[in-house]
Amino acid sequence: MPEQGPTMGSGSEAAGAARPDPLTLVAFVITAIFAGGNAVAVRLGLSELPPFWGAAIRFLAAAAILLAIVPVLRLQLPRGRALVGVLIFGTLNFGLFYMFLYWALQEVTAATAMVTLAIVPLLTLVLAVVQGVERFSYRGLIGALMAAIGIGIVFGERIGAVSALSLAALIGGALCAAEVGIVVKQFPRVHPVAQNGVGMAAGGVLLLALSVAVAEPWVWPATPAVQISFVYLVLLGSIGLFVLYLFVLGRWTASATSYVLLLAPLATAVLGWLVLGETVSAALLIGGVLAIAGVYVGAIAGHGEVPRKAPAKG
Repeated sequence: MPEQGPTMGSGSEAAGAARPDPLTLVAFVITAIFAGGNAVAVRLGLSELPPFWGAAIRFLAAAAILLAIVPVLRLQLPRGRALVGVLIFGTLNFGLFYMFLYWALQEVTAATAMVTLAIVPLLTLVLAVVQGVERFSYRGLIGALMAAIGIGIVFGERIGAVSALSLAALIGGALCAAEVGIVVKQFPRVHPVAQNGVGMAAGGVLLLALSVAVAEPWVWPATPAVQISFVYLVLLGSIGLFVLYLFVLGRWTASATSYVLLLAPLATAVLGWLVLGETVSAALLIGGVLAIAGVYVGAIAGHGEVPRKAPAKG
């Protein structure tokens, strides 16, 4: 049976998710590693595949695999309000986010992209405040300023080489990623396999339409390195990553789950150095540490404590 249930993010769930169990933490760490490897694999694939086409075939292939698993596991596809939520999730998470990310990765390094996306947890809190989900705090404002300064240091030495369009694309992608966790919590829960299958299909169709609109050539991975990166992106970077992401999101809060992008830049920097030969500059290290520290101050410190039980009356 599918995991249909109450709307995600109910008060009881939020309170119980302050301290995740070991299985959730393990899934969280693996998700961060997969996310860190994604930027490296995408950069490698862009050496042969146009951005929108490469993203489209990645998610359509992953969607086909997941939707084939649905009847095997005897799951139900989402319907009604749950389907609306899944389509919004797919459009934001697989369509718009990866439209921005693939575009930016044509120019910026994998490590730079992931450090910039480390502001997603803070953006999640900001959007939650704007949408009335959480209250404003000065701690969040201080963290935002620290993160902004850190991103400025990361781009400071290469601002002349990186276009404003690429910077805007990364910020747009970060906003989409931040909104995903909030949106998912507002709709009925759906089994991660079914949710990702339908969501990836929706995002893949959007990306395919963009590919047609800009007249990209439809080519297939030709070299072994790009073929391996494509298989990684379909199996681990799409199916593995987002099934685990929804698993963690279903057992933890949206803000806490978004912290996965704090760990991802570390994996990206190491893999980018090993696989792509990208230089890990002092500015990237200093700015990255400051940006992540800003997110910690604004989004993590002081959050997630387990509420104390009120004393019993009588």
